[in-house]
Amino acid sequence: MHFNHYGGEAALLAAELVNSLAEAPPLSPLLASHGVVDHALTDAQEADLRAWAALLAACFGPQELERRCDTVNALLAQASSSPRISLHDGRPHFHYSAPAADPAAHVRALTAAGLAYVVCFADAQRLGRCARDGCGIAYVDTSRNGRRTYCSVRCANNDAVARHRSRGRG
Repeated sequence: MHFNHYGGEAALLAAELVNSLAEAPPLSPLLASHGVVDHALTDAQEADLRAWAALLAACFGPQELERRCDTVNALLAQASSSPRISLHDGRPHFHYSAPAADPAAHVRALTAAGLAYVVCFADAQRLGRCARDGCGIAYVDTSRNGRRTYCSVRCANNDAVARHRSRGRG
């Protein structure tokens, strides 16, 4: 499944922010890798985005559609901004926050809208958590059939081997 930059790609950023909570690396390189132009963060903005990532975490994993929609709606309300059409590169395109928004506010608006995009235009169940015991990495299922249950092929293989070995012992 292919996502546009301002929709599903923003959901992919949300998943990576959630996954960054465990190791707490600097967020600026992560934002830059997802095309966030203004990615230099102050210490306060970095802390703000770590707190935001903890809220984003509630959107990933199996849950009922109504609960997921309520969670994403709460994030949208908290990240409310003034969306704009920008012409900074000569072509009109959509920005989820005003040009003067600080980087943390921009990322909050971007990720909340990205999660809403996936829920509304792809499938709410595409916001998953790895099924391997002890992993739990958040991911956005971009597979064609939307049935991904592991964060990576490695986790899927490790889980399959563990299940195979447990059957051999039993």
